[in-house]
Amino acid sequence: MLKIGNKFLTREEIKRYFGSLHQVAGLKRFAYQEGKADGLEAVECRTGTGLRYHVLLSRGMDIGLCEYRGIPINFRSAVGESSPKYFEATGDEWLRNFGGGLLVTCGLNYLGAPDTDQGESLGLHGRISNTPAEEISLDSIWNGDECTFLVKGKTREAKTLSSHLLISRKISSKLGENKIILQDTISNEGFHKSPLMLLYHINIGYPLLDKESRLYAPSLQVIPRDKQAEKGMDKYNYYSAPELNYPDTVFYHQLKTDATGWSRAAFINSEKNLGLYIYYDSRYLPHFIQWKFLEMGNYVTGMEPANCLVEGRSKEREQRSLVYLEPGEKQVIQLEIGLLISSDDLEKEIKNIENF
Repeated sequence: MLKIGNKFLTREEIKRYFGSLHQVAGLKRFAYQEGKADGLEAVECRTGTGLRYHVLLSRGMDIGLCEYRGIPINFRSAVGESSPKYFEATGDEWLRNFGGGLLVTCGLNYLGAPDTDQGESLGLHGRISNTPAEEISLDSIWNGDECTFLVKGKTREAKTLSSHLLISRKISSKLGENKIILQDTISNEGFHKSPLMLLYHINIGYPLLDKESRLYAPSLQVIPRDKQAEKGMDKYNYYSAPELNYPDTVFYHQLKTDATGWSRAAFINSEKNLGLYIYYDSRYLPHFIQWKFLEMGNYVTGMEPANCLVEGRSKEREQRSLVYLEPGEKQVIQLEIGLLISSDDLEKEIKNIENF
């Protein structure tokens, strides 16, 4: 329910006080009109609490801007929002179109480091985040005094004479809440089994990310990706201020799961009474990847649930860990992203993770 001051408003009271709910919350479809973002279609969602975020329809329905009462939550790179027409698939050129944003979907046939697999040259992190969505719909759904804002669409990754994968995505938030709920139904629409590599790249920036910040996760095991990460293993979950020439640093986590097969992790800045948690279905996303890149001008950390690691498809194939979807097979994957906006929120979340 919507809370204004100390008062919760019913649907009838909202109608009495406001000519339109859009005065305080709702969905708005728009398009960017300049620079590399020109023509990029998006939907803005405001929940009435101060949470505002953009669903990028032209970019696989990923989430770009996310802020709370004007405070940025996500990392934004110098690239900024950019149309998929500027995407370059080779090597690490994916980064030329990586504007940051709260959520970037990586996959679907491949992701991770540039690679060559069975003679096929594969670039960084796949194509799906640079593919426009189709069959898009927006809705505000009332159930009593509760209202849910819903954005739906489909993103298709297909290659003639080859694979055909489809994501049917739903992104929703409730009026008066600080949560984003994502549900992806991923299906193999072709007639041959297809590799499925999937990673949800959640990107956090300043001021949530700062020298006081800390990652909290119910980790059973933490493995540094390489020798560089080994050097920072003793402080993997602590963060520093921006540094010049900070190295790309990655840790692989195995997280505990609850009775339903879900896992959670949180990124918390106790000094600022601000945090973000993720709660997700780890039956399909057994890996949790922590990315630290605390470079001046590129100050970012990533919380990344995934069904694979980030070393390329050939490595997954060699290790017999590559996931496949059979013809007609579907996976339904759910993810909740929530803001923590008070000391009570932070303490409760830390206890949740400690007792997980």
